[in-house]
Amino acid sequence: MSQINLASHQEILHFPKGGEPVLTPNEWQVWSDSQDEGANFESPDLDHDAHKVLVPFAWWITHHHEADIQSKAKAGQIGVWFAADDDILKHADVIEAGKKVWPLVAAHFPIFRDGRSFSTAALLRDRFQWQGEIRAIGDVLIDQLLQGARVGFDSFALRPDQKLDVALKQFDLYSVTTQNSWRDQRATLCI
Repeated sequence: MSQINLASHQEILHFPKGGEPVLTPNEWQVWSDSQDEGANFESPDLDHDAHKVLVPFAWWITHHHEADIQSKAKAGQIGVWFAADDDILKHADVIEAGKKVWPLVAAHFPIFRDGRSFSTAALLRDRFQWQGEIRAIGDVLIDQLLQGARVGFDSFALRPDQKLDVALKQFDLYSVTTQNSWRDQRATLCI
């Protein structure tokens, strides 16, 4: 049974396409009442006004037809987070509909060495043409920032032991890339 790690700093690292990385307050509460990523979920406290809520995609699949859920999502109060084992291609119709109401989606890293959420971000950007914010949540380390930014993440809720000042400097490490990226095309190197 895997623990769901949702702890993070009070600030997130936001790195919008075409912009500079900055720290911004984290307005989103990541909701989970389960210890298993694939488990059934009860209901989050959606009437709590202090936070916007990211609900598990598995929960959204079951509850997205409810009028109050749709209303709160359209008002910018509900987004979704994808577990590493969510089959988003299987639920393409739900994601296409969600694109109209979700202000934010996130992909969960259950442990830093599990890279399935990189694929989730890449699929959202490439196949689903997601234009909104994609946040990395869970066991997110500084070491994952450059790859995450390349595949489609534009915000990162770093694990609490990670140093935010060091994280901000990661995007200045390399001036040339030799692979395509969601952010731009690769550089052509002449030898």
